[in-house]
Amino acid sequence: MGLFSKKPKTEETTTSHDVTLGDGATHTIAKVVDCIGDSCPRPQLMTKKTIGQVDVGQVIEVMVDNPSSMEALPPMCDELSATHLETVKAERCWKVYIRKD
Repeated sequence: MGLFSKKPKTEETTTSHDVTLGDGATHTIAKVVDCIGDSCPRPQLMTKKTIGQVDVGQVIEVMVDNPSSMEALPPMCDELSATHLETVKAERCWKVYIRKD
């Protein structure tokens, strides 16, 4: 269980699925990082860890419900050798799509 959350933490899942982004491109998601209920810096740390685990060209999906975490992820992509593809507002969170370069 997370330090401040009431749900058991399963930050990463390897269930791959496809997503079509606003530009019409379809990407297969290699990993999903569930950071719902987490605040800075945990989403950034989990994103960094997950980017290090995937291969070049693979896309991860980071789910966050904290506005400051959502805003902090795209700028950190340069230091991770990654590209921010898009941020999508979902029903209860934002989904940030990042591709490893």
